[in-house]
Amino acid sequence: HHTPEYGWMNDPNGMVYADGVWHLCYQWNPYGSKWANMTWGHSTSKDLVHWEHHATTIVPDGLGAIFSGSSVIDAKNSAGFGKDAIVALYTSAAVSQMQSLAYSTDGGYTFTTYPGNPIITLPTEARDPNMFWDEANGQWVMLLAHALEKEMLIFNSPDLKTWTLASRFGKGIGAQDGVWECPDLFELPVAGTEVKKWVLVCNINPGGPFGGSATQYFIGDFDGKTFKADTDTNGNIPTKWMDYGKDHYAAVS
Repeated sequence: HHTPEYGWMNDPNGMVYADGVWHLCYQWNPYGSKWANMTWGHSTSKDLVHWEHHATTIVPDGLGAIFSGSSVIDAKNSAGFGKDAIVALYTSAAVSQMQSLAYSTDGGYTFTTYPGNPIITLPTEARDPNMFWDEANGQWVMLLAHALEKEMLIFNSPDLKTWTLASRFGKGIGAQDGVWECPDLFELPVAGTEVKKWVLVCNINPGGPFGGSATQYFIGDFDGKTFKADTDTNGNIPTKWMDYGKDHYAAVS
């Protein structure tokens, strides 16, 4: 398991695999053992067992503390920062919560804050952007947790900088006891078939099956804009749990 040499850590952030190296960023308080002063810590590994710590990746600025997010390798140079630049989206958190961008041109070891930040602002709390390249539709897709509304927002973008809200998922669906955070969306093959299904991950806090936080997920279909969850034999969307232990949180692919 990974742990920093000192200080508080929580959510894994900005994970990429580049040039034979696994990069792990994470929510980190470099100044104390309790949650505060959120920055992105950074470690690397060649085997996912042994880790080397590096300088802090993204630090708080005038827009606020650096909350959770994700990173991608921009192989097509869609953002204009250079081929294979690593682009990170994260939540800037102060009086309000906004989505910001930073990019790396040295393989993920140092990041430059995008001067056009914030790139997304909403009137209510939204956080933890998670993005991926949608090859079938030639676009970037991002999920954003509309935390207090207890739903996930799905955005599209051609360049990682300009985002359009495409749809919403989750209002009144699944476990609704806690805030919705740390989303993810990915496609998996169904074992023993040629069928593929999409999995939408939603972390909630509290509201887990045995108290505390938990990771729920939904199985369904995604067309590039809208996620439609499968229903059971009674026509209901079932709540599925990734783990039944107490406090299983911030799971991402």
